[in-house]
Amino acid sequence: MSDDNAVAAWLAEHPKMTGVLFTMMLLLSQAGTVVANGASDAGP
Repeated sequence: MSDDNAVAAWLAEHPKMTGVLFTMMLLLSQAGTVVANGASDAGP
């Protein structure tokens, strides 16, 4: 069984984790945007 099938099977057994993973990815993408915008202020 390949890794893709293992992840799909695990998520099928734990459907709530699909929402948790989606939320984590959403928060991480937002945090990356905030960090990128904060780092661009290079003036006094």
